[in-house]
Amino acid sequence: MSNYLTEKLLSPHEKSNKIFLELPNNIDIQYHEFNRQVNRIANYLQQIGLKPDDRIAVQTGKSWQTIALYLATVKAGGAFLPLNTAYTPHEVSYFLDNARPRLFVCDEGHAEGLQVVAKNAGSDLVTLNNDGSGEIANAASAQSDTFEAIDRSADSLAAILYTSGTTGRSKGAMLTHENLWSNAQVLADVWQFTSKDTLLHALPIFHTHGLFVATNVCLVAGASMIFQSSFSVENVIRDIKKATTMMGVPTFYTRLLDSSDFDRDLVKHMRLFVSGSAPLLSETHIQFEERTGHKILERYGMTETNMNTSNPYNGDRRAGTVGHALPGTTIRVVSADNGEELNSDEVGSIEVKGANVFKGYWEMPEKTAEEFTEDGFFITGDLGLLSKDGYLTIVGRGKDLIISGGYNIYPKEIEMVLDELDGVKESAVIGVPHPDFGEGVVAILVGDQAPSENQVQQMISNRIARFKQPKKIFVVKELPRNTMGKVQKNLLREQFEHCFSPGRVQATSTIT
Repeated sequence: MSNYLTEKLLSPHEKSNKIFLELPNNIDIQYHEFNRQVNRIANYLQQIGLKPDDRIAVQTGKSWQTIALYLATVKAGGAFLPLNTAYTPHEVSYFLDNARPRLFVCDEGHAEGLQVVAKNAGSDLVTLNNDGSGEIANAASAQSDTFEAIDRSADSLAAILYTSGTTGRSKGAMLTHENLWSNAQVLADVWQFTSKDTLLHALPIFHTHGLFVATNVCLVAGASMIFQSSFSVENVIRDIKKATTMMGVPTFYTRLLDSSDFDRDLVKHMRLFVSGSAPLLSETHIQFEERTGHKILERYGMTETNMNTSNPYNGDRRAGTVGHALPGTTIRVVSADNGEELNSDEVGSIEVKGANVFKGYWEMPEKTAEEFTEDGFFITGDLGLLSKDGYLTIVGRGKDLIISGGYNIYPKEIEMVLDELDGVKESAVIGVPHPDFGEGVVAILVGDQAPSENQVQQMISNRIARFKQPKKIFVVKELPRNTMGKVQKNLLREQFEHCFSPGRVQATSTIT
């Protein structure tokens, strides 16, 4: 039988290549060993009754065993649903209730607090820990290391990633086998990945960047990965000597540049640095090249589309742009008023079409229809312009989505929590430029008896993940509105644009 995605990702590299290099212990995990573990887990999933299109939700730490679970899920015909490890049980309950996964996998240290959440969603809870131990590992150890893959086509569901919009709750973007495979294949080609490469992987694997870009590209090429549990300057500097490539968010690069140990000599052997998930400031791009002799390659993607564009591997990597449309992907910029395609260097709405674009939102056919044009282009909600020679520049977003440290943050979700606090009449949450995170979350509250910093921190700590919590809070008499009564967040962004700059406007209270 043929399983479209795993057949292409796993079969070509079952020889002796190493897939994971665990440092500093120098433990090699070979492709053939990794694939056997994938098969054991797939047999376990089949044994417990996993059926095609069943979802498996996962909120675990970063380990190669979690990657094995991802591929085992797909190989057994299911759909992988990764969740941010920072999500609270309150947040997790929404995703489980919405997706109704057959299985919910979490670290055993969090199992007690999540058991009721899983039960309420009708999901069985099993554990998988950072070190690879847990109930899944125990059950899989008794299974066969061969598995006849469940037949799945290019259009079959492979994963669901929840993304944020500007209205309603988070939406589940349905990604197919073809979506993931086509994009990984193209990226491996344009970035010239081979089995000789070793990727320094410090990204989270609950996000499209770390899971479907970094990991899948390495699988396509038969390359190796140095898997770091999370990003730290010290660990990157320690391990980069054994790497040839690195992918990161702008925050990684700004923090590396703050270290005097990160210099030209340290990275002279490196082949490629890639940045994405948030805008890379031109100053960072220039400073990085001056310090290291390397030009960061910036690209542009979304949860719904995987990667859309990339600056060239060979050629002009232009600071402030995200490069050309990838092979097989079409990018156009259109007028928000009439949908007509604009001339070069005119700002408009960015739309994308290609094999990389998702099949729709989970159980939201009306919303899916709204987000696509009649001729099949996905409306990204981003604003940009195309140069005459095809370089795309992102100038803003038509939606209010905030991207901070590479994570998507949904303002309405935070506003709903803040509006419930005693003393808060209403709130508005915006993203403004931040020197470290790309954008910082700022909350503007209205209320004569608005709570203090400590009170807000205590009240929301168990409601929303830390990365979503406002870094600055301001209290105002009223929010600016247009004649239709809609809050004018563009005016708020202008007013507080420099609030993270030293010596600028001070917050009434601040959450760091």
